[in-house]
Amino acid sequence: MIVRLALAAGCLLFAVAVEADLPSPRLDQLTPVGGAAGSVVEVVLTGNDLDGGETLLCGHPGLRGEFIKAENPNRLHFRLHTAPDVPKGTYDVAVVGRFGVSNPRLWHVAHGLEDVSEVEPNNTRAQAQSVPINAAISGQADGNNQDVFRFVGKPGQRILIDCLSARLETEMDALLVVTGPQGQQIASNSDYFGRDPLVDFVVTADGDYFVEVRDLTYRGGYPYRLLIHDRPQVEHVFPRAVTVGQSATLTAYGRNLGGSPGAWRIGELPLEEKSFPYLPPVDLLAMGGFRFREHPLQHSVLPTAATCTLVGEQFLALDADPVTVVLSEGPTGVEQEPNDTREQPQPLTVPAMISARFDRPRDADWYVFETDETGGAYGFDVYAERIAGRCDPYLFLYDEQGNRIFELDDYGHRVNAFDGHLRDPSGQTNLPGKKQFRVLVQDRYQRGGARYQYVLNVRKAKSDFFAASIHSSPTLASTTVWQGGAASLDVVLHHVDGGNQFPVTITAEQLPPGLHVTPTVIGADNRGSVVFWAEEQATPWTGAIRLWATSKHGDRELRREVRPYTRAHQQVGSRPMREQWLAVRERAPFGLRMEPERLSVEAGQKADVRLILARYWPDFTGAVDYQPLNWPGQFQLGNGTIAAGQTEASLSVTVQPGTRPGEYTLSVLGQAQVPFHKDPNEKNRPNTLVAMPARPVTITVIPAEKR
Repeated sequence: MIVRLALAAGCLLFAVAVEADLPSPRLDQLTPVGGAAGSVVEVVLTGNDLDGGETLLCGHPGLRGEFIKAENPNRLHFRLHTAPDVPKGTYDVAVVGRFGVSNPRLWHVAHGLEDVSEVEPNNTRAQAQSVPINAAISGQADGNNQDVFRFVGKPGQRILIDCLSARLETEMDALLVVTGPQGQQIASNSDYFGRDPLVDFVVTADGDYFVEVRDLTYRGGYPYRLLIHDRPQVEHVFPRAVTVGQSATLTAYGRNLGGSPGAWRIGELPLEEKSFPYLPPVDLLAMGGFRFREHPLQHSVLPTAATCTLVGEQFLALDADPVTVVLSEGPTGVEQEPNDTREQPQPLTVPAMISARFDRPRDADWYVFETDETGGAYGFDVYAERIAGRCDPYLFLYDEQGNRIFELDDYGHRVNAFDGHLRDPSGQTNLPGKKQFRVLVQDRYQRGGARYQYVLNVRKAKSDFFAASIHSSPTLASTTVWQGGAASLDVVLHHVDGGNQFPVTITAEQLPPGLHVTPTVIGADNRGSVVFWAEEQATPWTGAIRLWATSKHGDRELRREVRPYTRAHQQVGSRPMREQWLAVRERAPFGLRMEPERLSVEAGQKADVRLILARYWPDFTGAVDYQPLNWPGQFQLGNGTIAAGQTEASLSVTVQPGTRPGEYTLSVLGQAQVPFHKDPNEKNRPNTLVAMPARPVTITVIPAEKR
């Protein structure tokens, strides 16, 4: 029996957004959001279209879901087993069911902390739940109320209370208040790691201490993970940029490190300092990658794809907390004070990668460099949000006469579901040869202190690019390809130093039998669509694939990983994944393909293509409307229709005069009203809008003949 399903992912790519009603698994919440290594925790997963979800797909082989029951199709109970050897960090968890694999949610794994579950009622000091020091508490925010926990403090203990909520992609805006044995308020905090609070204090007297946790506006229902401990905590390290292939000595700044108190303070308490050796990995530089231990969600108020343009690594400093370093193929250095005025700039030798900080409020950092004999394009980057720094930097460039000739501020693309816009400056400009230029870097709000670090990169421009992928729906979604049908992923390109002059080709690896992707060429644009299509008899499958982006820049062959991303919340924010997950499911209602698969055409001429419709469901006989799917501006095609009962249409694609010669991969997006009901035996099947891309055509544009 054929179960009639269809793909809705991708339907929102029309100029006018189209909402599809066919099933697309969506995981809204995982509760609780963490467990200790070696634990077994009962979890509840809620969402939409999770029918048949009796399996979990997890981001580490040591995580395993054991199905318990389904209260209803969209509220599932599992036991989540976390093996003892799962490293400290965060991991993706998704539901696998009848309609494919859902979007992921985050699971936090702790080491050295006792797992505690919140027990209600615990809304007042009198009802406070007793917990030990060095505990990880799984709780849930109460609407119009607060949760209160009690622990015993000993004089001299430096206690850290850390609430993970936004960093685990819940929408809670947490507030912490700590009171002492006599009811006196000791500390409070609301925004430390983005929206997540942290309290750091030293116990001065024996007794019971109380921690109040609530949402800032008293919203309820959001899970959180509350850590109360006196263990080592690393705030950050310095320097933040290291040269690949060379061992470096980094200094960690934090609490309870067993090191000596330093000059840096946050609030009233000093940060301890402790140095350690660090050997940067060599593999990430070649593929332009970024590796992380905890999903980087602490950068700003809302989740961003901030690390999509960062080559680096997030590692556990002193086996305590994750910190991010920038990897460089060239020499690295550190800021040298005093460099606070235009008259006292720090000299740079280009290429330069400098670890720095705004030492104090209103700090201004000046640098000077000289261009080479030929001059030309020079590139500039300031890494701050990308390395979880707290500053919002801007960069000004001045010539020898003191004229401001160039400035950079916020940077990054916002495309559909992908949000890579961030507070870091990045760009390039052309400069004459053998001239001196001064660079000013300053925080937009004149802030400074221990947390306001950044890395400055000045280079002779060298073309490159970064690539990222995300599901095609602008809301929480995943990607499912139905037998005989197709689905697309958005690919977002950040071109570096003129990299948009060179086409980028996207290919896929680790595809199961029966699932295919046409190598997709993206020209000068920052966005393209990669279409996956499944054979009619493809075996149902769920798993991880890998996308690669290649480009030839002169005599350089660049091969970059396409970093996978997902929506963090229903309407806002995106964040990275370690793997790109896809599913193959049962027969689609229809499939589209463009024929021929390849053709050549002169710039300024038209390309004739046939759009072939395969109708798989016997009761689907209606029309299919189509229009271009993310086409570059050099190609034009009007909207059209394959009429009811018909199986093809002729397309005439106009190639604009002056179109750059080369290959272009183009697809159209079809939509149709299809009779559908979740129960395949139900005779009453209301029409449901289905949107599906066609298998693409690759057009090779050749120069127009001179006439």
